[in-house]
Amino acid sequence: MTPANTRTTLVKLTGVSKYYGNIRALEGVSLEVAAGEITCVLGDNGAGKSTLIKIISGLHRHDAGSFEIEGEETVLANPRAALDRGIATVYQDLAVVPLMPVWRNFFLGSEPTRGRGPFRRLDVGLMRETTRAELLRMGIDLRDVDQPIGTLSGGERQCVAIARAVYFGAKVLVLDEPTAALGVKQSGVVLKYVAAARDAGLGVVLITHNPHHAHLVGDRFVLLKRGVMAGSHTRDSITLDELTRQMAGGSELDELSHELARVAQSPQGTGDTPYDQAAHRPADRTPRDERDA
Repeated sequence: MTPANTRTTLVKLTGVSKYYGNIRALEGVSLEVAAGEITCVLGDNGAGKSTLIKIISGLHRHDAGSFEIEGEETVLANPRAALDRGIATVYQDLAVVPLMPVWRNFFLGSEPTRGRGPFRRLDVGLMRETTRAELLRMGIDLRDVDQPIGTLSGGERQCVAIARAVYFGAKVLVLDEPTAALGVKQSGVVLKYVAAARDAGLGVVLITHNPHHAHLVGDRFVLLKRGVMAGSHTRDSITLDELTRQMAGGSELDELSHELARVAQSPQGTGDTPYDQAAHRPADRTPRDERDA
């Protein structure tokens, strides 16, 4: 984690809100992304994580609040504008072509060429060597960069996407649920490369619903619930147990526990629950079909 007195804030959102008609997707959300830090955004389905990603990546504009990049307030017109400002987003689908080789996917949309006019062609040799070198620099040792990227494991594909963003000069790396569909071992591999991106000086935004993964690598935590902030913490100010409790509902879980305990202690057959009512139906209330028969 970067010392507080040397923190360089790359992206700062203050009171950001987003509405779709009369639907509130986000309201009053604030977060900071600093160089050399991982800011984790946690929330359940429908919490507003995807909307937040779309605002940071330039896909959608915010309706209220301020969005600053390196101290300059801005409104991103589109994802290309975000890339030009050094914000790279890696979505769950990774935006790769499964049948293309690793090196081709690494440079997808930004392929270097050589020659001029009718003799202009892709510089395949440069792309192969650069891909191999950049992956090795991130600690990723692939068997062959000519193999289709679809033959790699989910964790390996995530790592290639991270290395690609680092190579193309990203200052801020936004990761959308990178471990959501991975097993324990592959999740560990991906988190290792997320930490490597942080150590390389990038500001990382890790979107996740897994508090264990977040607390393992995160420096700051922002919790979202139904489009509003449910908490903002530094690593030193919150334990894994408390983060998990807040992520899981906190006071709502306590209320549910009390309710379940009350139901368990209620006398059987009082009709307090649908199960009691079904199990203790009065004898004279026979189904309509039986009476008609």
